[in-house]
Amino acid sequence: MRSQFGIKRTAGRLFFLDLGGGRIFSANPDGSDLKVIVNEGRKLPDGVVVDVAADHIYWTNMGNPSANDGSIERSDLDGGNITIIIPPGGTFTPKQLQLDKKNGKLYWCDREGMRVMRSNLDGSNIETLVQTGSGEADRRDAKRWCVGIALDVEGGRLYWTQKGKDNAGEGRIFRANLEIPKGQGPASREDIEVLFEGLPEPIDLDLDLKNRVMYWTDRGDPPRGNTVNRAPMDAAPGNRKQPEILFTHLMEAIGLALDLKGQRMFVTDFAGSVYSADLDGTNMKTLLVAQGNLTGIAYAELPVYS
Repeated sequence: MRSQFGIKRTAGRLFFLDLGGGRIFSANPDGSDLKVIVNEGRKLPDGVVVDVAADHIYWTNMGNPSANDGSIERSDLDGGNITIIIPPGGTFTPKQLQLDKKNGKLYWCDREGMRVMRSNLDGSNIETLVQTGSGEADRRDAKRWCVGIALDVEGGRLYWTQKGKDNAGEGRIFRANLEIPKGQGPASREDIEVLFEGLPEPIDLDLDLKNRVMYWTDRGDPPRGNTVNRAPMDAAPGNRKQPEILFTHLMEAIGLALDLKGQRMFVTDFAGSVYSADLDGTNMKTLLVAQGNLTGIAYAELPVYS
């Protein structure tokens, strides 16, 4: 009966995914009070976002990467009332997921689908915004695989990563408008800008819009791989410096979530660890270890009722 009580405060909470076990975990930002709130088995969950106002979690399921059976699901914050939003086959291999609450949209990257996509929050009106290839020959080209995504809704822009082959230095980060220019299509857009290239394997993205800084995880071999990086979002072409490496020695870095209010970040790796650090990479802490094959992570401030 929440409506009878006032909100005393908010408390941070982490939500993160175990791809191998098909689980969603919830924990305090220090790693305590760890709970499994969803356990669905081998659907290979990868990206997760939280809609606090609606009491919802959304997540992507990659499914079988060769079977075109990816899906997106939703549940309550406690893991109850699981609902399929995008049914299997509505997207090929969905990866990182982002929420545009203002306009009621979900955005995600589709790896083997070679697409950047969006839909309404109920899964209706599925759109392809960027198409990097088509057919089986293109699908085998990892340079075309779209993986991480981030939004600047007020600025009208979206950002995404294309990782390239393992340890090939083919990774790139792109930017384009949220809306396809008139007279153009997802495969023929002229507003796409390459921000960074020659990266090891950029995966998940997040943005500090106030300070105009982008953060991302990068897999691949050291010294530049298996790191968390940041760089200015708006540096002009020809005036872009090498990204700043914030911390290293991750074990297949994947998930990334910024807590801008708390000036910290949370990171997961495929070896099963969850980390926290300040936004400049200092004060790094290992919060959890050996929790499965961890992928996406989200941070949310939840209301605490008195």
